[in-house]
Amino acid sequence: MAEFTMELNDEQKEVRDWIHGFAADVMRPAAAEWDEREETPWPVIQEAAKIGLYSLDFYAQQFFDPTGLGIPMTMEELFWGDAGIALSIVGTGLAAVGVLANGTEEQIGTWVPQMYGDANDVKVAAFCSSEPDAGSDVASMRTRAVYDQAKDEWVLNGTKTWATNGGIAGVHVVVAVVDPDLGSKGHASFIVPPNTPGLSQGQKFKKHGIRASHTAEVVLEDVRVPGHCLLGGKDKLDERLARARERAKGGMGVPPAGGWGSLKNAAMATFEASRPAVGAMAVGTARAAYEEALEYARTREQFGRPIIDNQGVAFQLADMRTQIDAARLLVWRASWMAVAGKKFESAEGSMSKLFASETAKKVTAQAIQILGGNGFTREYPVERMHRDAAIYTIFEGTSEIQRLVIARTLSRMPIR
Repeated sequence: MAEFTMELNDEQKEVRDWIHGFAADVMRPAAAEWDEREETPWPVIQEAAKIGLYSLDFYAQQFFDPTGLGIPMTMEELFWGDAGIALSIVGTGLAAVGVLANGTEEQIGTWVPQMYGDANDVKVAAFCSSEPDAGSDVASMRTRAVYDQAKDEWVLNGTKTWATNGGIAGVHVVVAVVDPDLGSKGHASFIVPPNTPGLSQGQKFKKHGIRASHTAEVVLEDVRVPGHCLLGGKDKLDERLARARERAKGGMGVPPAGGWGSLKNAAMATFEASRPAVGAMAVGTARAAYEEALEYARTREQFGRPIIDNQGVAFQLADMRTQIDAARLLVWRASWMAVAGKKFESAEGSMSKLFASETAKKVTAQAIQILGGNGFTREYPVERMHRDAAIYTIFEGTSEIQRLVIARTLSRMPIR
């Protein structure tokens, strides 16, 4: 187990500087254009693929960094470049995490490489969990998966929404209900391979922020996938469902390794693994806005002196930097705990996502205030950063859901 440290090693610093260079030289110059176009920035993704930044190998290397800091460091630098473009680059990772969290070794080896493609034929993947009536309330999910034993196929029907890369992805990872009586414990995840009949893109959303990232509905109409596309396999699913049914009946069935608390549903297993990474995204956006505001305050003169000479501005910048650093430390702590196998006894993963996302909203708003009228225009990037920051308190668990998770964990009570 790696000891916790707040100092990046030489290799990590080299990777960080490499990503930062790509973010500064390739992403930032393209950010305003793709935000206005509201389209997936395929040329930028391809440039990332050419240098190995958009690849399974790179993200696997960062994911298995023994310090746990590889992924948050990567996310912070990319989202410092531009949140919309960055989400287009890393959005595939959520689907990949869905497979890593729930799939077998064979499924991981088969499907995750297909999610990325290669530099000559770039692909993206989509993780489909939210529904029109089931966002934070995953127990209300209606998409159904029914097993056709005669053909060893699963038949999926339903509509997913808010899916990053939904409809344009090659591989879709879909969370569906296999036993409605078990609530969120009756869910399972499925791979829908490329060009599977019955899967189509529904509404594409025109968003307030992260506009360079494609977000759409995914419609499933009698989508048939082979039995081996059930992540984890049917034997494992049947065992998990049987234990959940015993628990639901108040029976004393044999608990799984790790106790009854280890019976997590497929969607939540993915979200738990990704929340500190989302916190790192928020830190990147907040840092970018802070740096813009700091430079502006140093160079903008009013009443014969730089505005940073005024306590009203200087104190805001001091608070902004303090909150950003505190958010980063919470993200790094949660990331290190996860890789070190330490339990989130106080919901440290949710803490990191909550504080970092709220910090991003606050800091970007303060940046606009410091730039004044200029900050309110699209001639300066803080306007876009402020719009982008709004998503962090919403996706992969709203701030309210994070507080609920934290409160329940601290109290050990079913707070509603």
